[in-house]
Amino acid sequence: MKLLDCTLRDGGYYNNWDFDNEVVQAYLSAMAESGIDYVELGLRNFAKDGFLGAYAYTTECHLDSLDLPLGPKYGVMIDAKTILSCEMNVEEAVDALFVSSEKSKIDLVRVAAHFHEVEHSGPIIKRLKELGYTVGFNLMQAGGKPSEVISQKAKIAQSWGNSLDVLYFADSLGNMDGNEVMRIISAIREEWNGPMGIHTHDNMGKGLDNSLTAKSAGVDWLDSTVTGMGRGAGNTQTERLIATLAKSSDKYKESSIYDLVVRHFEKMQKDFGWGTNLLYFLGAQNDIHPTYVQNLLSNEQYGTEEVIAAIAYLSKLEGTSSYSGSVFETAVSFNSSASEATGSNKLVDLFQSKNVLVLANTSSTEKYSKAIEQYIKIKKPVVISININEIIDRSLIDYYIISHNVKFLTDAEKYRDLKKPIILPKHRFANDELGSLEGVNFIDFGFGNSSETLKISEEFVDSKIDYTSAYLLGALYVAKPAKVYLVGFEGYDSQDSRQQDMIKLLGEYESISGAPELIALTPTAYPVSKSSVYALN
Repeated sequence: MKLLDCTLRDGGYYNNWDFDNEVVQAYLSAMAESGIDYVELGLRNFAKDGFLGAYAYTTECHLDSLDLPLGPKYGVMIDAKTILSCEMNVEEAVDALFVSSEKSKIDLVRVAAHFHEVEHSGPIIKRLKELGYTVGFNLMQAGGKPSEVISQKAKIAQSWGNSLDVLYFADSLGNMDGNEVMRIISAIREEWNGPMGIHTHDNMGKGLDNSLTAKSAGVDWLDSTVTGMGRGAGNTQTERLIATLAKSSDKYKESSIYDLVVRHFEKMQKDFGWGTNLLYFLGAQNDIHPTYVQNLLSNEQYGTEEVIAAIAYLSKLEGTSSYSGSVFETAVSFNSSASEATGSNKLVDLFQSKNVLVLANTSSTEKYSKAIEQYIKIKKPVVISININEIIDRSLIDYYIISHNVKFLTDAEKYRDLKKPIILPKHRFANDELGSLEGVNFIDFGFGNSSETLKISEEFVDSKIDYTSAYLLGALYVAKPAKVYLVGFEGYDSQDSRQQDMIKLLGEYESISGAPELIALTPTAYPVSKSSVYALN
C-alpha cells in the first residue's frame, strides 16, 4: 500500500500555489516523520500569464532549493492537456518540462486526464517512462461514467504495457459513495491488472470512507491532503486517514501530522475556507464542478440566498461537471429569461454636467468608509449604490442600481423602504415577480445578453458579459455625467476570468465616443484612471 500526500499540489488552488517557506519545510518534515510514502510537491507547467507560486511549476531549480528529507519519494503532476495543447510534438513537450529521472529529485510523475484525452495520452506515458520515472495516470471525473466506458479507458491504459505503473481514478466532483467506488473498481479491473489508486474529494463528507472502501477492494495507492486542503471542499484529510491506518500498522505515525495541522494548517483553513459544507454537498449531489461553489463562496458580493439560487440554476444545466467561466457568470446573473431587452429613456442626460460617485460593496468600501462619507459631503456628487449598501450612510445615497431580479427579490422590502430611485431592468422580472415592484420608485433601463461587444442605446445596454458592471457602464453612458468616480472597485486576481472580462468591458466602454471618464478613488486592479478619496483639495 502507498499513501500519497498532494497538499502542495491540490491545496494550491486556494493560494495560487504560493506557500510560505516555513510552512513547506514544516510540511516536508512532518511527511517524512509520519511514514508517508509519496509526496506530490506540485504541478509541472509551461509559463502562464500572471503570478503563480513555485508549486504551480515545481521546476528543477526550485527543487534544488528545497531540503527534501529522506523517507518519502517525491513527485509532480501534469495535466495531459498541457502537453496535448502544446505546439510542440509530445516528445518535445515532455522533454521541455522534464529532465531524466537520475538528474531530478522527483521519482514520480502523474498525468491527469479527462476521459476524452485518454486515447491521446499514450505517447506522454511512454516518454516519461523512457526518462526513468514511476508513472501514474489519473482518470478524472470517473463518477457516473458507464462501466463499459471506464473499462474501455482501462483497456487503453493496459495497452501501454510497462510504461504505466499505477492507474488512478478520481472522484473529482466529490459525489461518489461506496457502491460507486466498488462499481468503478470492478469496471477498471475488467481490463487493467496493475496497481490502482484513488483520489477522493470530500464534498459530501465521504472522502475517508471511500478511500477505505477502495483499500478494502485492493486499491494500492490512496491520496490525501493535510486538513483536506484542495480545490472546492477539498480531499480526504491526511490526518484522519493516517490515524485510521495507524491502528493496524506500525508503518505510519500520526503525531507529526497533528502538530503540522495545529501549528500551520488550521489557520490557513480559516483564512481560505476549504472544507465540506452544505453548498458543496448540494453541488456534489447535482454533478456541479466544485470550482463553481468555490468561486461563489469566495466572492463577498453574493449572499447565501444568491449562492443557493445560482446552484439551483446550475443544477438545471447540462455540462456543469466541467468548470466554465462563462457558465459561471450566467449562473450568477440569475437570468434565465429569454425576453427581449426593453426599457424607458428616462436615464437620458439625467446626470449631465454632474459628477457621479459609484459605491460597490467590498471590503475597501468598509475600510475607507469615513473618508468616502467625508468626500461625498464635501464634493457633493450624485451617489449611486450597486445594490443595497449597509456601510455608507443611506442619506448620502441618491440612486441604487440592480441588474438582476434575484438581487432585488432577495431584499424587496428593504428596497421599498429606501424611498430612493432604483435603476433596474423590468423585463428581467417574470410576470409573477412584477408585483414586488409595486410601490417602488424605479427607472426602467433594459439589460440584454446577446451582443458579443458592449452596445448601448437610450433604452438598454447589451453585452454577453452579464455583469452588473456592464449594466452600470451602459446606464452611465446614457445619463452623461461629467466624470464618474469609483469606490470599492477592487478587481480580481489576474488569473480570474472575471478580471479578464472586466478589462474587456472597460476597453469596450472607453472606445465609445463620449463615454464619461472613470476614476477610481480606492485601490483597484482595473485599468482606469486613479486618484484618492483623500484628495479633497
